[in-house]
Formats: sequence, C-alpha cells, structure tokens
Amino acid sequence: MLSSAVHSLAILASGQGSNFEALALASQRQEIPARIALLLSDRPDAPVLERARRLGIEARCLPGGRYRTRLEDERPWIAELESRGVGLVLLAGFMRRLHEGFLSAFRDRILNIHPSLLPAFPGLDAVGRALEHGVRVTGCTVHLVDDALDGGPILAQSAVEIRDGETRASLEARIHEVEHRLYPRTVRRYLSEPWRREGRRIVFGAASLEPVRG
Repeated sequence: MLSSAVHSLAILASGQGSNFEALALASQRQEIPARIALLLSDRPDAPVLERARRLGIEARCLPGGRYRTRLEDERPWIAELESRGVGLVLLAGFMRRLHEGFLSAFRDRILNIHPSLLPAFPGLDAVGRALEHGVRVTGCTVHLVDDALDGGPILAQSAVEIRDGETRASLEARIHEVEHRLYPRTVRRYLSEPWRREGRRIVFGAASLEPVRG
C-alpha cells in the first residue's frame, strides 16, 4: 500500500495531552503536511481539551459508554471524523481500544505512540513494568493500529537508556521528550513518503528494507 494525500487529521486523547501539543505545534510549523481538524476525547475533564482550545484547535468530548477499556458505540466517533473529511487518526494517550467498526473505517490510517520498544511491554504501565523487569533500555514506538493490543506494524522506534537510580517519574519524563520528537517526525514521513506492507513490516520508499528508526 502507498501513502496518499491526507489534508486533515484528528487526534484522540484521554489525558494531559503533551503528545497532542507536540503534534499541534509541529503542524503549526508546517512540519506535518496536514492540518489538525479536531481533537476528540472520551473524558470531559481531560486537560488535553484545554490545551486544544488554547492552541485554537476544535475540541470535543464524545461519550465513551459503560466500558472502561473500549468505546461502547464507535459510530458517533466515526461520524464526527468523517463529517470533517479526516484522512488520518492519531492516538495520543487515548485509553480505550478501537474495534472492527472504527478500524475498518480508517484501515491503515490510525497511528499510535506507545512508551516502550514494542513488542516489549504492550498495554498499561509500560514504564513501570520496564523498571520492574530491570531492563537497561526502553523507549517508544509509533505503530499502525490493528485489532491486536499495541501489536500493529511498527513505523518507528527510539531507544531510551534506563539509568542507575532511575525513578518512574524521571524515566517517564525522558521518554516523553523522545516521543515529542519521534511522533511528529514519523507522521511527516508516513504522509510524505510512499510505503507498503511486506508481511508485518512497513517499507518506506521503493528500496527501503527497514522500518524508519528514531
């Protein structure tokens, strides 16, 4: 599959929104070749909503429903995005899994960033589990979203060394710094360069043999 022109994108987020802000600022600097049409959140109290308004980006909160880990009804979310001509969806700390209806509507057009070097430590508390396991290197991963938990094809990764005496707070802060650089850069490449799948591998350009590395 080759990348196609995307004129607008949307971001889904549930929390503080630091990755959202990094993407929004990159878009304002025209480092991402698409405008951010909308921020959607599942939490009316999420600080990311105020970040969006401060940056002049439309922000809406849609109902998540009864389930903590997934959207009860994905149809209003899909309709909101399609009504604005959104061609790419970026997850930035969105704490609910997407399922077949949403995935089909935006096949290969949903990206996520995860705070580990996948396939290590998918799911919740990836930073804490890396510390508990005593690994010496962790990092972050940008990947396409499919029906496997943090299991979609990898687009980019950056490593972060775990230092002696590292705390969860210090490691999270350093991973966030790397995420804020890696995510906009990967979105730009995804939108700007042709790419295709080879099995589970994403290949950029006609001669590329490896996924992009941070």
